[in-house]
Amino acid sequence: MRTERLTLTPPVADDAGFVLELLNDPGWIANIGDRGVRTLDGARAYIEERFSKSPWFVVRDAAGQPLGMCGVVVGRDGLDSPDIGYAFLARHSGQGYATEAAAAVLRHARETMGLTKLAAITTPTNTASQRVLEKLGFRFVQMINLPGSEEPSAYFVI
Repeated sequence: MRTERLTLTPPVADDAGFVLELLNDPGWIANIGDRGVRTLDGARAYIEERFSKSPWFVVRDAAGQPLGMCGVVVGRDGLDSPDIGYAFLARHSGQGYATEAAAAVLRHARETMGLTKLAAITTPTNTASQRVLEKLGFRFVQMINLPGSEEPSAYFVI
């Protein structure tokens, strides 16, 4: 997929270095959680296990450099519909990339996957992510507790 500034491609084993960096970025750990991936082999396994089950995309700039990831999670425990997710390296935050990439993935979810309802979850303190969701038309519904999570999540739908 392409947007005005970005290219979104499915992750492949060669993206392991980037995925390793992203999974250990302070923003990922604070807002998504520590996945315990500390090696390139672990990152390759994570790509194979986690990103191959639902459509996820590496978000790249005009030079082809990876900035973050954006995708749809199908079958998350505790949610009644697929949810959209995104994460960007901290050095790329505040530049509108999340909004631009998530809008493209939202179109993909509706037009290609045929989804009419999508959810999204954030940590309660992740106001930047919540603003992205609101720009896309998501509305806050309530705080929920997902299975296996110690902290509540802000639950949005569109």
